Amino acid sequence: MTLVKTTYGRRSFLKATALAGGGMVLGFSWLAGCKPSGKDALTLPKEWFNINGFLKIGENGVVTIMSPNPEGGQNVKTSMPMIVAEDLDVDWAKVIVEQAPLDTEKFTRQFIGGSQAIRQGWQALRMAGASARHMLMEAAAQAWQVPAGEITTEAGVLFHKNSGKSAGYGEMASAASKVSVPKEVKLKDLKDFKIIGTPRKNVDGLKIVTGQPLFGIDTHREGMLIAMIAHPPGFGLKLKSVDDSAARAMPGIRDIFTIKVLNDDYERQHFDTCTFLEVVAIVGDSTWEVMQAKKALKTEWEPFEAYSEVRTFWGQEKQTLTIPAGLESSSVHKSKMAEMAAKPGTVRRKDGDPEAAFRSAAKVLERSYTAPFLAHNCMEPMNFFAHVTADKAELAGPLQKPEFTEKALSERLGIPLEKIDIQMTRLGGGYGRRSYAHWLLEAALISQKMNAPIKLMYTREDDMTAGIYRPAYHATFRAALDANNNLTAFHVKAGGIPESPLAADRFPAGAVDNYLAEDWTIDTNITIGSYRAPRSNFMASAEQSFLDELAETAGKDPLDFRLELLERAKTNPVGEKNDYDAARYAGVLELVKEKSGWGKNDPSGASRGVAAYFCHNSYVAHVMDLTVEDGKPVVQKVHCAVDCGIVVNPLGAVNLAEGSVVDGIGNVLYGELTFKDGVPDRSNLDKYRIIRHSEAPKAIEVHFVKNDIDPTGLGEPLYPPVMAALANALYRATGKRLYDQPFMGERQMLG
Repeated sequence: MTLVKTTYGRRSFLKATALAGGGMVLGFSWLAGCKPSGKDALTLPKEWFNINGFLKIGENGVVTIMSPNPEGGQNVKTSMPMIVAEDLDVDWAKVIVEQAPLDTEKFTRQFIGGSQAIRQGWQALRMAGASARHMLMEAAAQAWQVPAGEITTEAGVLFHKNSGKSAGYGEMASAASKVSVPKEVKLKDLKDFKIIGTPRKNVDGLKIVTGQPLFGIDTHREGMLIAMIAHPPGFGLKLKSVDDSAARAMPGIRDIFTIKVLNDDYERQHFDTCTFLEVVAIVGDSTWEVMQAKKALKTEWEPFEAYSEVRTFWGQEKQTLTIPAGLESSSVHKSKMAEMAAKPGTVRRKDGDPEAAFRSAAKVLERSYTAPFLAHNCMEPMNFFAHVTADKAELAGPLQKPEFTEKALSERLGIPLEKIDIQMTRLGGGYGRRSYAHWLLEAALISQKMNAPIKLMYTREDDMTAGIYRPAYHATFRAALDANNNLTAFHVKAGGIPESPLAADRFPAGAVDNYLAEDWTIDTNITIGSYRAPRSNFMASAEQSFLDELAETAGKDPLDFRLELLERAKTNPVGEKNDYDAARYAGVLELVKEKSGWGKNDPSGASRGVAAYFCHNSYVAHVMDLTVEDGKPVVQKVHCAVDCGIVVNPLGAVNLAEGSVVDGIGNVLYGELTFKDGVPDRSNLDKYRIIRHSEAPKAIEVHFVKNDIDPTGLGEPLYPPVMAALANALYRATGKRLYDQPFMGERQMLG
């Protein structure tokens, strides 16, 4: 068994207290911080520690796990309680899950992003379950006057074999709440797991399929008004004037006014991205009436001047961002990126003497890859409920980073943090889009102005044209081969608008003696932000496409070529900053090679492509089989191999894998948002092409590397390499290499 301490220095992770109605509650802090609070004293314990989650055990034996993190489809609301329940040794059928509200006094890292929820919560969640079990066993030992070491548990029942006594957890919960929290507890051996590693259905599944209110858009309050906003039609513009006379006269309209989302002197934090600072708010009785009034508005917009803003990233590093003036177009973006790619970039890593290696090379392969801006297109449009009064603010809706947004909200409303209550609803899609919740600020400001409860609704057009987007990227790769087709030098130069996607210390860094990584950026007034597997979603597709062509140039099998490089990185690595484990990286390639039957003749006649990538602490390899029918790709099957450590919930993990594969295929084939004079060329799904049901792979086979490594990310790592697997398969099917995304784009046929 693993022995873990429940204290860190003088601070306690855990605190047990009795509930008012009997039973026990166990709170725990992932970061071991403690701060008492008297809030909710009537229904919860009198004393609180700064917690990030807690479990309650009722006298009837039911265990309630509060889920502090937002649920956006990644299944943490099921997986996190599974971890607690495992070391608690409780019957999963007696576990219920509740979504916790935002409460920075009790919770830490109360957000989703970076595929880190399970990874960062693993030990703390296990410790919470194990500590509760220990205290229940102590309570039983005291009640039965037997040594605690003789007590065993199974499925929520305590046993003393010698005396034949037994009791359910609920019978001992009240007494257990009075037992001192142990200084250290033993965690279960992995071989004894009964819940972790077994498929468990989504705890919200029944509510979702039966249409029960879960999402922000379902929110309703008595007397609630509906609000919408009108924002500039293009980037680089600001509001000049508004004539609302016709709109005000329309039925059901309560008021029309402008709001300023952030104050000029506000110092923005990492996720305080706001596309348009001044917008027009339209408030009325119903969604339809507000939509019609919005159409009747007569607005004028004018270009703004260039400016800069200081932003603090992750509460530490301050950066000054330059926001240029002008109405930007994708045709200009493309030429600017080509110009930057031709110039020397900022060197981020250099091993050996790559310049000399290229000069003496027998062969040099150079290729460039591009990808456009992408819209997130969450199924549930942006929305938020707000009821702001003189002394408090109540909000409810879907967002990914509530604890960061709360700070901006407090500053803008002039209301202390402790007077703000944000209820987190289930997200109808996020992918990074809901990390930047300026619409929450808009809803709150509208409510404050109206002195009434408000539900702010974005239309699909609002969402798609107001930002925030995946950046546009460009990467150039060069490789040098000697006369024996050995790789002697590797050079990557990558950049984007307005950020670089480069990860300088990733593969094949560490596998080549002479290595150079450079990057560059171009300023823009088009607002960008996190998009599923940020930066990796492009770099994986470019790098793995290039490695495929490089293997062909060297006359080697593309999968074996990667394994050859990884063997070098494993046995004799170059440099000390390589951010991947070469053995684990090779492991997913070897697994997908075995499971797909790579190298054997495929009786279906499909063409195959392979790709692998490391990001968000996990390793993924894909082999894709496809055919081209009537000029269009048909994905027959995708084989996935994943090393994400211990798989908590195989059912949820497979679902994540399947969703990532489908999403990746759709975006690399069709995803594209372009601009002309600052205006997005697509404003709804009639023009913004996404994958259709009939275009999804006919089969997806997912295999997980079995090991005892603590779990890592899964929602994002599966996404990036699928794009290159598709590109490489298409090459084998058509004989044509594809370098610019989307692959189908305006031409809907493959030549």
